[in-house]
This record gives sequence, C-alpha cells and structure tokens, in this order.
Amino acid sequence: MNLKYHHIGIPTNKTMEGESYLKDYKVYHCGYEQSEYGIEWMRYEKECTLPEIVKTVPHIAFEVDNIYEAIKGKKVIIEPNSPSEGNIVAFIEENGAPIEFIQVQKK
Repeated sequence: MNLKYHHIGIPTNKTMEGESYLKDYKVYHCGYEQSEYGIEWMRYEKECTLPEIVKTVPHIAFEVDNIYEAIKGKKVIIEPNSPSEGNIVAFIEENGAPIEFIQVQKK
C-alpha cells in the first residue's frame, strides 16, 4: 500500500479564523490549505456523532490510491464516506490513535 502524508488533524475547542463548516458532520475545520506542514484544526459541535477518539486525539492522514484496500483487515472507526466533493475518507484506529485515509477522486 502506498501512503502519502496528507495532513495532521488537531482537535481544538477554540474558534479559528477561516473555519469551514461540514454540516453533515457538525465539525468546523481550517488551516490545512494555509499550513506548509499540513496542519488542520478541527472543532467539533456537541451534537457531533463522530467517535470520541477522533474528537479528542490528533490524527494523521494519508492519501491512498484505494481506500477499501487501505482499511481492509483494520479496526475501522469511520466507514468510507465523502465529506467533500472529490474525496472519500475513512478512519481506522491503530494502537489507540486515529488514522485517516483519503482517496482523491481523479477527474
């Protein structure tokens, strides 16, 4: 499996300048596009139903060619879904840490 570093997601409870809102997930995110290191800040609303580990522990994200191959045989905590157009994401848990896989849809 080919893993390419994409970003690190860090939970926060502070409102950040430039936040975007993902209504279906009840989460605000920002920073990834501006950070040369791929740091994304994540702020979760109380009603957010994502796993607690994702809301409280930083995660690292990798771009993969095939998300279904990437999660095969792993402890999947968020099934493949599409939070933004052109991307499929899924999360696994590895030794108590959340890991995100992103498959970018090629046009």
